[in-house]
Amino acid sequence: MKVLILENDQYACTSKGLPEVGVEYYLEDATKGTEAQNRAFHALVREYWLSGLASYEDKSLLEFRDYIKRDLGAGFESYIYADILELPVMLKKVKKYDSIPKDIRDENRKNPDRPIISGKLKSWSHYTKKERKNTITNLVHEMISAGVASKKFDEILEGIGGWQ
Repeated sequence: MKVLILENDQYACTSKGLPEVGVEYYLEDATKGTEAQNRAFHALVREYWLSGLASYEDKSLLEFRDYIKRDLGAGFESYIYADILELPVMLKKVKKYDSIPKDIRDENRKNPDRPIISGKLKSWSHYTKKERKNTITNLVHEMISAGVASKKFDEILEGIGGWQ
């Protein structure tokens, strides 16, 4: 149920269903990611990881979650790189990968064992509602493509309103 708070202690229901008299409700800002999205995302990540069908080389559930956020979510919010083109070598921080000089990006690709670029993943708590929705959609599509088929997966999909 979505409720719009109006002036003078009034409200308007903007979706189906009305609040029931005598029932307490928790309010969440509908423009930000919701607790329901949070529970759904973490349940999906856990179920995917437990299925063993993902093609990531993870060592833990937390590492797997980071791969999902990187590849299916909002990705990195910033980057730190070693500016090896000038002396003295300095660490620099940028918001966008394209802001890193091309020569440094090329060097990083040539020597993956000696990375000189590090990305900082965007925290799930900082995702917008739209970013969360897109990430969950991408994750479900990947899970279906990978062949995840379990009772728990079906329960999660049912809990988020079914799946098309």
